[in-house]
Amino acid sequence: MTPGTTGADEPGAAPGPARRTVLAAGGGLALGAAVAGGAVALTRDGDATTPVADSGAAVPFHGAHQAGIATAVQDRLHFAAFDVTTDDREKLVKLLKEWTRAAERMTAGREVGEGAYGGLPEAPPDDTGEALGLRPSRLTLTIGFGPSLFDGRFGLKDRRPGDLVELPRFPGDNLDPARSGGDLCVQACADDPQVAVHAIRNLARIGFGTVAVRWSQLGFGKTSSTTPNAQTPRNLFGFKDGTRNVSGSDAAALDRHVWVGPAEAAGGASWLAGGSYLVARRIRMNVETWDRTPLAEQEDIFGRDKKEGAAVGKAKEHDEPFLKALKPDSHVRLAHPDSNGGATLLRRGYSFTDGTDGLGRLDAGLFFLAYQKDVRAGFVRVQTALAKSDALNEYIQHVGSAVFAVPPGVRDADDWWGRALFS
Repeated sequence: MTPGTTGADEPGAAPGPARRTVLAAGGGLALGAAVAGGAVALTRDGDATTPVADSGAAVPFHGAHQAGIATAVQDRLHFAAFDVTTDDREKLVKLLKEWTRAAERMTAGREVGEGAYGGLPEAPPDDTGEALGLRPSRLTLTIGFGPSLFDGRFGLKDRRPGDLVELPRFPGDNLDPARSGGDLCVQACADDPQVAVHAIRNLARIGFGTVAVRWSQLGFGKTSSTTPNAQTPRNLFGFKDGTRNVSGSDAAALDRHVWVGPAEAAGGASWLAGGSYLVARRIRMNVETWDRTPLAEQEDIFGRDKKEGAAVGKAKEHDEPFLKALKPDSHVRLAHPDSNGGATLLRRGYSFTDGTDGLGRLDAGLFFLAYQKDVRAGFVRVQTALAKSDALNEYIQHVGSAVFAVPPGVRDADDWWGRALFS
């Protein structure tokens, strides 16, 4: 699948169920081999077996971990950070329960509540309706809790994980407060942009009076993959990204680098066991300047060739780089785990273009999303090295930032987002 396309556009892709269709094994669609939230799931339609990434099928919502982390990366994103506008703990808990029930339905390809039509004419419908007739499109919804949620309003001060730290200000940062932070976040990923937008829109609608959208970001063209056997995506600079990303089917690597274990979630943070930490960064890319840069210089900056994605001196993309052969300030050398004490992130970033900046330049770049079990040993360590001397810094600038604790998955129909935190 090439970046910028969805599984529904691929020749021979298996048709998925429309909304209002019952998703069940007896209904012609069975989900099997689901690993880590759908990372390598298969769908069966008649006698044909299709990778879930090409099917438009539903990703299971319930599980030990939230879907949307190790899940095979979808092509579209709508990410939203919310401020909680009430100090009433019970109202917040009620909202989280309502959001969970809505997320269960939307990720299964169903409408929220009683649906978009057929209800009382005098009342607004329960669902906004723009996803009617669309397939589930592998929609995943992933929630996170920001440091500000633990400020005392809801009696959660002593439940804040010690590793949920405010990120330091790195050299070169030009962060916009209006595009940073948030009490809550929801990451909606899907292979259809309308399905992702529908999900965030309905959660915001349900939350009216309890939460308000602080900022949001649309993304397209995934820039990293959690399925190493798939084609590696390219970023807006035209280079392959995510060659060494954590595989969504590598349980040992996920336990080592992504999932928070019982030992890391000791004390008041025991609610986070099975969860993770998310760092979100909006990175502006100066594409006009980059486009006037000679090819040889571009390749030196990244430390890879542009065609194959092979490291300097190597023939193929996945050949292990010889770091000493790369320029000391090359991106690959500085970001490599061997240069950072083994620090490894699971990345799920997306490209974005948000119009122009008023000076004739595209407001374009990378919306960086990275999951890890330890923010300080993960993102902070790697970004400290990059901010100090990465040659790529001449062409990029970090303009938005947030960090969230991501709770474990919703186990069953009686569970809800954040239950262990508020219990």
